[in-house]
Amino acid sequence: MQAQSIEQVQALLSQQGYVCGRALATVVFLSLKLGRPLFLEGEAGTGKTEIAKALAAGLGRRLIRLQCYEGLDAASAVYEWNFAAQMVAIRTAEAAGSADRAALQSELFSQDYLIERPLLQAMRPDEHGAPVLLIDELDRTDEPFEAFLLEALSDFQVTIPELGTIHAPEPPVVILTSNRTREVHDALKRRCLYHWVDYPDFAREVDILNARAPEASQQLSREIVAFVQALRTEDLFKKPGVAETIDWANCLLALDVITLSPEVIADTLGAILKYQDDIARLHGSEAKRILDEARASLDAA
Repeated sequence: MQAQSIEQVQALLSQQGYVCGRALATVVFLSLKLGRPLFLEGEAGTGKTEIAKALAAGLGRRLIRLQCYEGLDAASAVYEWNFAAQMVAIRTAEAAGSADRAALQSELFSQDYLIERPLLQAMRPDEHGAPVLLIDELDRTDEPFEAFLLEALSDFQVTIPELGTIHAPEPPVVILTSNRTREVHDALKRRCLYHWVDYPDFAREVDILNARAPEASQQLSREIVAFVQALRTEDLFKKPGVAETIDWANCLLALDVITLSPEVIADTLGAILKYQDDIARLHGSEAKRILDEARASLDAA
């Protein structure tokens, strides 16, 4: 399936349960239309990774995910050699008395012993079309890896010293995400289309909950979203994202909760808050205060 307009992008993502505003749909459409990487930045849990998953599913493309971490280097992201299999081949050749070292070396560093990592996988042809390459949480890596990505994403090619340069016959759909724990270099951002993925407003978050937790009643969904949005205004170490809203709704459904109460909130805080200091703040009267504020905002709407 191809998206020929901004409206089609919204419909495509919606079919995968991803509710998307026009601004985000526009930048996704332009990324597909122009073949430009898309850089998504925002707080953790706002749905950046889910965009790539929904887009891959909607387009019928393979999703290839490179999960970034501190210390990730270019080689680990592109390929490695199967050393165990190479050692077996060497010992087998020695036992057979093979003396042709050049032939053995050529065999050892061939495709048969190559383990492809995400960046190399994304450069390979695919019968279903170019894959969606998700480079997730780029801010966890360091500047040398950014510099390597700059070259790889400019030419859509990678080099393996033993095999040469491998060029993508069709550039992959590239989505990079960052939680902004550090600034990503401007040179990389300039190669990409950019969008800040913010927390959704009340109406959109209710729509998201309706799509991802459809078993919840409209009253419960509205209470959940109002409470979470009120919670985000508090001085917390880590504010809950949309992912936590969905998780909490599913937890409440599993407990057959019909409406929120301070007691239910206290029992299920671990679904929306992930730090003990934040959880401790909401025990007792604080949870009731925020719930009262959330219900007041619903009454006023």
